[in-house]
Amino acid sequence: MRFQDDYDYEERRGGIPVGAVSVTIIAAMALVFVMVFMNQNQNKRTGAAVEPSSMEQTEKEEVKVELDEYISGSTLTADDLDFWDMYPVEAGKEETESKEDKKEEKEEEESLEDPSLDGKHTKITYADGSEEWVLISPYLIKNTYDFTNLVSQSNIMKYYENGKKVSFLGVDISKYQDYVDFVTLKNEGVDYVMIRVGARGYSTGQITLDDNFDDNMIRAKEAGLEVGVYFYSQAVSEEEAVEEANFVLQHIAAYEIDYPVAFLMEKVSNDKARIDGLSKNDKTTVTRAFLNTIKDAGYMPMVYGNKEWLIKEVDLSKLSEYDIWLSQSGDLPDYPYRFSMWQYTNTGEISGISGYADLNINFIDYSAK
Repeated sequence: MRFQDDYDYEERRGGIPVGAVSVTIIAAMALVFVMVFMNQNQNKRTGAAVEPSSMEQTEKEEVKVELDEYISGSTLTADDLDFWDMYPVEAGKEETESKEDKKEEKEEEESLEDPSLDGKHTKITYADGSEEWVLISPYLIKNTYDFTNLVSQSNIMKYYENGKKVSFLGVDISKYQDYVDFVTLKNEGVDYVMIRVGARGYSTGQITLDDNFDDNMIRAKEAGLEVGVYFYSQAVSEEEAVEEANFVLQHIAAYEIDYPVAFLMEKVSNDKARIDGLSKNDKTTVTRAFLNTIKDAGYMPMVYGNKEWLIKEVDLSKLSEYDIWLSQSGDLPDYPYRFSMWQYTNTGEISGISGYADLNINFIDYSAK
């Protein structure tokens, strides 16, 4: 048969059959694999490092030299190596973050430009309704009242600290309140009254005694009320201010004064007044002349005024040694500086006074001084 002849032919030539060759190759490969595997395991157990061939070592050194030469001659900066832009941003995320950043920047700019947000300005509202933001002086003592401690009951204002009332209720009185029942005021919880001594005419310049001054002083003291006084000034010089102060001292000499002697100067609505031509410095000089005269006589001087007058019409830095009687109706005080008395309404109602009353709250017990 042919297949037998072929086999005999190969055998006669001395060759190795194909099947035998395949078996031999497989066996040799298996032996090599086993030896390699055993050698790797041996290296892992002993921790021996496999030394690179001389050719591999030479190639690595050449690559290192080329890299060092490239880096030393490169002008790349850290920004050139920023590769984060290679990665795509999630859809919409970049736009959202950009809008938020711009919003924060805008709010920060507005807080710097808007005086109502920077905490360094205070707003003054003038009689004509116009407004102005004025820089708060860092050199004047600020008030530290916590107005969340204020309690208003039936138009009566009280101030508490640690659950204890530390304020005093007052009413300022002049001939315009006509007859006042001071006993009833005392029963209503009034602690003190500020009684007008007199005034200088804003056009004539004449000094007059309040029509009800003496009667009010006598009956207020008889009712057991603490008493302070005030004078309405239209002085245009230091001499006139001293004249006014001496007039006050003359008429209060016969009475015990428990509260301050206040100086009141203000603009006249819808008419011309003799103080209209005074500068801020002039008004400050006149005020100091009056207050110093009162202080030298042994009484406690005080300045009365609304926010506009105190901040814009006089120089508070030259009046800082005197107590302030602040007039601000209809809202909590936003006057930034220290004050001891607050006239919180001039349309109050209280038993003992017919019609409207000027109600005050005082934060200092002057009778204890």
